[in-house]
Amino acid sequence: MTDPQNWERQTLEKLAFSSLQEQRRSRNWGIFFKTLTFAYLFALLFLALNWIGPGSGAIGPHTALIDINGEIGAGAEVNADNTLSSLRAAFEDKHTKGIILRINSPGGSPVQAGIINDEIHRLRKMHPKIPVYAVVEDICASGGYYIAVAADKIYVDKASIVGSIGVLMDGFGFTETMKKLGVERRLMTAGENKGFLDPFSPVNPAHKAHAQAMLNEIHQQFIKVVRDGRGARLKETPEMFSGLFWSGEKSIELGLADAIGNSDSVARDVIKEENIVDFTTHEGLADRFAKRFGASMTHALLGSGFSLK
Repeated sequence: MTDPQNWERQTLEKLAFSSLQEQRRSRNWGIFFKTLTFAYLFALLFLALNWIGPGSGAIGPHTALIDINGEIGAGAEVNADNTLSSLRAAFEDKHTKGIILRINSPGGSPVQAGIINDEIHRLRKMHPKIPVYAVVEDICASGGYYIAVAADKIYVDKASIVGSIGVLMDGFGFTETMKKLGVERRLMTAGENKGFLDPFSPVNPAHKAHAQAMLNEIHQQFIKVVRDGRGARLKETPEMFSGLFWSGEKSIELGLADAIGNSDSVARDVIKEENIVDFTTHEGLADRFAKRFGASMTHALLGSGFSLK
């Protein structure tokens, strides 16, 4: 006959042991889910701060892709620092068989576009076996085209917008509005030209002439870059460097582009390597905000600048 007290003790021990096992299982599952959550958040942090470099994890032969997407400027999504970093990573990767610059840009800073153009030429000389092709999506205008002409060939869609080879400097004038409101402008400067193109003062003919001369100079620099990049393929017309733009199909006729194509077709049929690896450097949110803030402050302090748009 079983001792009741012994039976109760054994039952309590079993219940206690089962409870401990359940707590241990719960703790293990808790650790697992916490670890999983931590790993997920850590991966997001890597992506947000751009700790994973362009082309990281590229394995085997590939076509390197670099996006030129949006306005070009020191504080913009497309800037020289990021694009140069992408270009160097793509050229230095031993498995890169060719590079595609996928362009969808209305233009922007002539300085930033010029730096990118120069670096493409430099890297092409250092790595002559790696071809560079520009592939235009919706638009490749002004500063975007300034970059594109550094490529070996330019491919477009028949409906792409290409061209706008010109320079502009824009602003506003508020003198008549101030007269109507009875507002008097009191501008004091040290240096007779410090109030250059001040929007609240009447236009100074000497300042306007000086600005136009600079526009013309930068325009000639742009024209030279296009002529050097396109060479004998260019079929110049009186309107070519006037700031007009054309469809992709017409741009091929004018020698501004070479053929119809997209990223996939160029990788597959021209470079002969269908495996496409993205080498585009993407800034973290903090870096982008800092650059945009800095560019905005510079614009506010110095006024309008020149733009390839």
